[in-house]
Amino acid sequence: MAAKKRSVLDWIALILLIVGGLNWGLIGLFSFDLVDLIFGSIPLLQNIVYVLVGLAALYTIYYLYKN
Repeated sequence: MAAKKRSVLDWIALILLIVGGLNWGLIGLFSFDLVDLIFGSIPLLQNIVYVLVGLAALYTIYYLYKN
């Protein structure tokens, strides 16, 4: 069985989900928000990152069911 080739969008979504998951893990374990540390002085960028992670999750749901 051959492995399915993933698109650039698939990889971007995967990376965003990993970053988002790690950030939530840090928040849950240590009350440490990495996104806030990086973009804390620019709330708009924080919101953009959170929205992109959410969109990546929705895309991943679509990706799982399109096959």
